[in-house]
Amino acid sequence: MSTLPQAVQTQISNIEKKTGKTLIELAQIVKNSGLSKHGEIRSMLIDQFSLGYGDANALVHAIFETDGTRAAAASGLSGDSFLDEIYSGPKAALRPIHTALLAQLVTFGEYETLPKKGYVSLRRKKQFAMLGPATNTRVELGLNHKDLPQDPRLLVQPTGSMCSYIVRLTDVSQVDDALLAWLRSAFDSAG
Repeated sequence: MSTLPQAVQTQISNIEKKTGKTLIELAQIVKNSGLSKHGEIRSMLIDQFSLGYGDANALVHAIFETDGTRAAAASGLSGDSFLDEIYSGPKAALRPIHTALLAQLVTFGEYETLPKKGYVSLRRKKQFAMLGPATNTRVELGLNHKDLPQDPRLLVQPTGSMCSYIVRLTDVSQVDDALLAWLRSAFDSAG
């Protein structure tokens, strides 16, 4: 297995401590499981080692030396062409929501946008949000932040999920002051 970025290496080291297994031993367990689909392997690791979703997901990527960024890059898409791809066909009408949200986000300060398979990851020192079309009729904004105020629009996600909260957006008008305050709070905490 090749060298991993420091943050990922730290996460893998913590997983090794939690499971009592090295990355090589965990890779062998995955190989011996007979499973081949990412989601099935992730679920097996969650069940067998009581890992959270994020840890199990990172472990599968580390074992197979893959990640969503490389998957997007392998398709030859980046930047606007990547957004053209994920907001194509029936999802094209959702692109203005994405654009409106990012137009506000740039006023917060520096961050990086990493294309994944069907969404973009928004990062500072760590990921603070995920944004992309979830269906043909809605965009989902995932927020990584603790203790946002209760609101019916903020859907609390189970512990260990990729994001702490999900906000479903079906119209540009939903990119309002409340949403921007939540996003700003997640942005600030990541940085």
